[in-house]
Amino acid sequence: MSRFNPDSLRNSFPVVKHSLYFNTAAIGLMSEELLEWRQEHDLDFLIGGSEMKMESFQMISGVRDTLGEFLGCDRQRIALVPNFSLGINLLLEGLHEKSRVLLLQTDYPSVNWPFESRGFPVSYATLGYDLEDQIEKKLKEGTYDVFAFSLVQWENGIRIDPDFIRYIREQYPDLILIADGTQYCGACDINFDASGLDVLGGSGYKWMLAGTGNGYMLFSERASDAFSPSATGFNSVNGKLEGKENIRLPKHLEPGHLDSLCFGSLDFSVKKLMEWGVKNIEEYNSSLIRQAAEELAELKLLDKAVIGRKVHGNILNIRGDDRLFKYLVQKEVSCSQRGGGIRLSFHLYNTKNEIDRLVQILKSADSSLTSPEK
Repeated sequence: MSRFNPDSLRNSFPVVKHSLYFNTAAIGLMSEELLEWRQEHDLDFLIGGSEMKMESFQMISGVRDTLGEFLGCDRQRIALVPNFSLGINLLLEGLHEKSRVLLLQTDYPSVNWPFESRGFPVSYATLGYDLEDQIEKKLKEGTYDVFAFSLVQWENGIRIDPDFIRYIREQYPDLILIADGTQYCGACDINFDASGLDVLGGSGYKWMLAGTGNGYMLFSERASDAFSPSATGFNSVNGKLEGKENIRLPKHLEPGHLDSLCFGSLDFSVKKLMEWGVKNIEEYNSSLIRQAAEELAELKLLDKAVIGRKVHGNILNIRGDDRLFKYLVQKEVSCSQRGGGIRLSFHLYNTKNEIDRLVQILKSADSSLTSPEK
């Protein structure tokens, strides 16, 4: 029987006791249980020194098993990286320089900039209500080697339809699909091997609730034919010097030692998510976002590109300037300014009552603080 109980697990996150925390899209909260684990880890290091750290290498290796179970990928095709941004930059050093790339306009900088800064031939699909139609239009008009995108858009939560990703895989079998799952994984269920993706990367400090300094890159079996990164180091061969000429793709992204505190935190937090059940979390989060979207739409605070989409992430962006943002902060609402508006994000420690409180706060604001409907 599942142990997922939103009302109970809230007790593990002290921040929600004194504020309306709608800011997981910026950084996920630390649980008291994770804090206890981290304190024990550092105490073991304090007492054990190198002996403890040598033992921790086995623990770090086990993180691949945990991620593999959680995300649906064989451990041999998983790289552990400090964050998505570093991982994608290392990976693109091994992509042919003439590769033709399709991106989304206004996607997360760490998705688009690494391609742009390397001079790849780049085109863009328009990001809006008809996102999937715009992507297919670009694919039909041109020839591309790579399509890179975020599963959930960082500014407004627009989520690409997973069925559409699988459709692209069928229609364009040679196209390399690279996805950033930082705003997706931990909030929603995914099976990488069944997703149609070739690369799935992400950082663990948002919806996985694992703190900073940990991330992952997952690869399909065919990805090794598309990428030949040159990054390498002692950790790439797990200390076996004779393995220099036979390094697997994921290990090229692990040239140096990894932090046992950071990746132990990822392991701990992902195991908690699995204990609660990611399908339970996704269902609960979906109920939160539905309520929030309905109530904020009634206040005419949502962009038309978001309203009525078939699928959506756990992020909403409401109209409002600096004055409304400051008003919300004064009312102890934790949120972020993004994309010319105010970004709100909802996760497993939030409640429907909190959304009702948010709506009342917005209604109490002077009407001049909200922007007119576009």
